[in-house]
Amino acid sequence: MGAWMRLEIERKFLVAGDGWRAAATSIRPLKDGLVGHFARGKVRVRLDGERAWLTVKGARDGIARAEFEYEIPHADGAAMVDQVCTGNVIEKIRYCVPHDGLTWEVDVFQGSLAGMVLAEVELARADQSFAKPAWLGEEVTGDLRFRQSTLLHLCCEAGRPITMDDV
Repeated sequence: MGAWMRLEIERKFLVAGDGWRAAATSIRPLKDGLVGHFARGKVRVRLDGERAWLTVKGARDGIARAEFEYEIPHADGAAMVDQVCTGNVIEKIRYCVPHDGLTWEVDVFQGSLAGMVLAEVELARADQSFAKPAWLGEEVTGDLRFRQSTLLHLCCEAGRPITMDDV
């Protein structure tokens, strides 16, 4: 175990079609819970099968921010999700989809966000150019409505599953 800090640089998009499915090379269910959200970042716990991580994300600087990630015992992560996390927990299926030298992560949300599909790509530099796959829709990188913390808040506020119309 140990900490891993890096600069996270990512762009986020809506997904406009199912063309990515045939190119997906891996699939994994994820469960994310928000431990805390504050002016300069957030703390999240993530469960993935038999593994768990505690992630601290710093304040955004454009499309970049510091990210510290710690692998923790799965039982601890599960207990945090059940006992500590505020609001709803995000459940999603993540598909890795290679395209033109980059790996896109396509998240198909479940539970209270069922029907929402977002794609993210991590870049080496904020000004890095890349080829957009044909199945990509509108870019929502800077749109606060599509941040996981905002989506969680919307679900809690609504007290029911939310749709794209609610966002």
